[in-house]
Amino acid sequence: MSSLASPIVQIEAVVKSYANGASVRALDGVSLTIAREEFVAVQGRSGSGKTTLLNLIGTLDQPTSGRVIVSGTDVTRLTGDALADFRRAHIGFVFQMFNLVATLTALENVMLPLLPYQRRLKFNLQARARELLSEVGLASRLQHLPGQLSGGEQQRVAIARALINGPELILADEPTGNLDSHSGAETLRLLQRLNRW
Repeated sequence: MSSLASPIVQIEAVVKSYANGASVRALDGVSLTIAREEFVAVQGRSGSGKTTLLNLIGTLDQPTSGRVIVSGTDVTRLTGDALADFRRAHIGFVFQMFNLVATLTALENVMLPLLPYQRRLKFNLQARARELLSEVGLASRLQHLPGQLSGGEQQRVAIARALINGPELILADEPTGNLDSHSGAETLRLLQRLNRW
């Protein structure tokens, strides 16, 4: 079976419980398969477990039971450095709140996740960051701080940052939640175009 034909995400009977006084099941036996190159949106009311699901797929949390397989690897079996290395190599995150560092330029924010590994990279980090910012329409804003960018521009910086490691999987948690309707629609179109890139 070719790697393109195998799913990028497989979730098998995943349960996630939190004990905070009373036990709460955020996810209860969820199974899901996502094919490579598929563009998937998870919708539901607030508190229905959407972010919990993304955090499990993105290896930011572990299920109470069940398996999460990303790119053929059972990530529920990974710990410590192996888990961090897997996440860095395979997954990109776009957060609702952008999470840009206010004192860094757009270019520096995009480079930031890989700066500690720069000497081990097989590509020029700054050149790739410039290319990605150009791809999201910010070639003229490289040296601007987040406070000098609109909300939509900040989200595009965050998207470029999510792509800096060349991930197989992009996870976006409410990427339009803090944007006006026009910027939100632009962000969704950009994510759809990058999915085909």
